[in-house]
Amino acid sequence: MRKNGMCYTVPMDFSNTRNSRGRGIAIRGISFALVAAVAFGAGIAVGGSGSAASVVSHIPFVSDGLDPTPDPNVDLTDFWEAWNALQSNYVITHASTTLPSTQDKVYGAIQGLASAYGDPYTIFFPPQQAKSFAEDISGSFAGVGMEIDVKDGVLTVIAPLKGTPAEAAGIKPGDQIVAIDNKPTQGLSVDEAANEIRGPIGTTITLSLVRDGNPLTIKVTRATIQVPETSDGYDPKTGVYHIALYEFTSDSAGLFDQAFQRFKASGSKELVIDLRDNPGGYLDAAVDIASHFLPKGATIVTEDFGGKGSNQVHTSLGYDDVPPGTKVVVLINGGSASASEILAGALKDNHVATLIGTRSFGKGSVQELIPIGGGSLKVTIARWITPDGQWIMGNGITPDITVPFTKADANAGTDPQMARAVQFLTTGK
Repeated sequence: MRKNGMCYTVPMDFSNTRNSRGRGIAIRGISFALVAAVAFGAGIAVGGSGSAASVVSHIPFVSDGLDPTPDPNVDLTDFWEAWNALQSNYVITHASTTLPSTQDKVYGAIQGLASAYGDPYTIFFPPQQAKSFAEDISGSFAGVGMEIDVKDGVLTVIAPLKGTPAEAAGIKPGDQIVAIDNKPTQGLSVDEAANEIRGPIGTTITLSLVRDGNPLTIKVTRATIQVPETSDGYDPKTGVYHIALYEFTSDSAGLFDQAFQRFKASGSKELVIDLRDNPGGYLDAAVDIASHFLPKGATIVTEDFGGKGSNQVHTSLGYDDVPPGTKVVVLINGGSASASEILAGALKDNHVATLIGTRSFGKGSVQELIPIGGGSLKVTIARWITPDGQWIMGNGITPDITVPFTKADANAGTDPQMARAVQFLTTGK
């Protein structure tokens, strides 16, 4: 799905509905299980033209038209032996257990096939899970307000969203989620974990975490998530103007435009764009915002289909309206993902901004949603590449100036990354 492009994550935004290669719904960018009531941010494409609500209201699945012809080169003897062995030998040992239907067994086999690819974003949803997934991207659910991903084989928090229960409960970027309501997360996909975390408004979930090698338990009460998208302001002491983006929704480009006009009206020639802990959202929003800084036609990001389709290059719309002489710093950290990485990478590679902070998360793949029977197969079909040819997936964006933000800094209420940005902008060093 796609509207004007977006990167995927779960609960954030969407853009253009696109029948990707005539088969399904393209889920742009970042497979992010944003456990919130906001839609996917940075990744799925949905809907018509123009600005859409940050939550998609419908997902138009197209007729699959898939090829059901058996591959004559594949020997399924082992599969049928296992199928028949289970049919002949399995005995129920728990009163609550029921035998799966034949169709459930087929769905289970497809899930195993998808899992064999070893990609946490390639997954099959049986009908009920497919329905839940569709509800998620329509925004009809509640959660705790954080983005999660599987990193180094461990379910990990990318970032809690600003102003959400997750942030209020003290969840931090980089927290490893080892259990959800005492159920181990080992082996769970991002989508399966997100499904476990979401639930009715007002209910409480217990997350068992590991932070800096230390175990801790945090209880969070689910809620409908309302996330502020931007904040901005001018510091008369330093002459620096800052614009913070907390996510990339269908409204973000317009909100950034307003903040950008206030920046220009301030007369400042020093601008900080703060993308820290921004999990992403619409690709369209990232393209629109980058277009303020780049001439028309400049490359922002490329979708690389690995030779299975023509690469798609997303280019600047050419607003190019930054006041002459303006210096720009972009702040990033390990919670900056997907659309944040696309924007930061575009401004860095086009040499219009200096990046300060720590390496970004590294979320840069594109998924397609393909209907299979009554379920849905989500398949990684492409990867994001920066203008200089760097893969975002797994690598992230490396800042020009590395400045850590430590626990001691947080406890002291200091922000060394912002301080370094101000120093760079005001002194050039």
